[in-house]
Amino acid sequence: MPSITSAWMAWSWKNPRPPAAHPENIYQYSHKSEINIHTMKTHILNAILILAGASVLPHSAMAAGGEPAKALPKTAYLFSYFINNGEDGLHLAWSTDGLNWKALNGEKSYIQPVVGESKLMRDPCVIYGPDGIFRMVWTTSWGGKTIGYASSKDLITWSEQQSIPVGEVDQTGNCWAPELFYDDATKKYLIFWSSTIGGRFPETIDGGDGNHRTYYTSTTDFKTYSPTKLFLDPGFNCIDTTMIKAGGKYHVIFKDERSKPVSRKDLRSAVGDSATGPWHDVSEAFTRKGVEGPSVLKMGDEYVVYFDGFAGGGYGAMKTKDFIKWEEQSTKLVVPPGTKHGSALAVPGKVIEKLLAHDVKP
Repeated sequence: MPSITSAWMAWSWKNPRPPAAHPENIYQYSHKSEINIHTMKTHILNAILILAGASVLPHSAMAAGGEPAKALPKTAYLFSYFINNGEDGLHLAWSTDGLNWKALNGEKSYIQPVVGESKLMRDPCVIYGPDGIFRMVWTTSWGGKTIGYASSKDLITWSEQQSIPVGEVDQTGNCWAPELFYDDATKKYLIFWSSTIGGRFPETIDGGDGNHRTYYTSTTDFKTYSPTKLFLDPGFNCIDTTMIKAGGKYHVIFKDERSKPVSRKDLRSAVGDSATGPWHDVSEAFTRKGVEGPSVLKMGDEYVVYFDGFAGGGYGAMKTKDFIKWEEQSTKLVVPPGTKHGSALAVPGKVIEKLLAHDVKP
């Protein structure tokens, strides 16, 4: 284990020191003493972190007033979301407890949409692949046959955006809220989304607000894609499907989109033995009405489902251990202003550190 002296020297060598205290600098530094003390505290803290084998904190991870914030844990949490109508692109927030989310990049977007029928970036779903690459899909338009795709190594610099034509049938009216899921059983990425396709499921055409089902395609390289297939049909109009693997089973969470004869607009779940179903044991609603856009995050032995309270009540969350019994978490949840349908994921703490460092403005 390195000594405190060697750790201090290792850190200091890589970081600029204040200029020597020549007489002409005394006045300047007397007016910047608070900044110098802040910098010194950062150096000392990082020397300690090096000794402990932990990650070094950027200046932006320091709490207000120059007091050091807690060191970021090995695993932290990231939330992708959009605001307004999705015109300005991807927004990100971070958290260490999954409940208190802080906006990154000064609440500004990281990437602006340039593909798709309406060039929007709604419902951004980001996953962290086994190859260490972040991949994102999103809704490009209220009506159309495409979804957007891009990838990044650091969430700051993104690849060229692609418009993926997943609506293969002429009667496809929309492709909403696409999600990505890496299936470790087949080593393929699944992309699934909700569409109303004219002429299909005539028995539920009177349910109101479209007649959606969830469809999917798969890929290994994001260059070629399998033919579109039906992913989820719970027997009624549904949108905003998300999925997680838990206890050897696959669980889907989705929105009941029916508005007739009784308005539902709540979240339900189903379970399957593979990442493509078939799905069974469709649950009753486990949320209030007027919510959509679920995203599920594993935290310890619990699972938290976040949702967008589009009809009022703000963003909400429920937690469970078994996808049967649910506990309300909405009153504990804090998200950035204007947050709309996004996705939550676990990431290495160093990913957040780099994003925080990027937040520092000259």
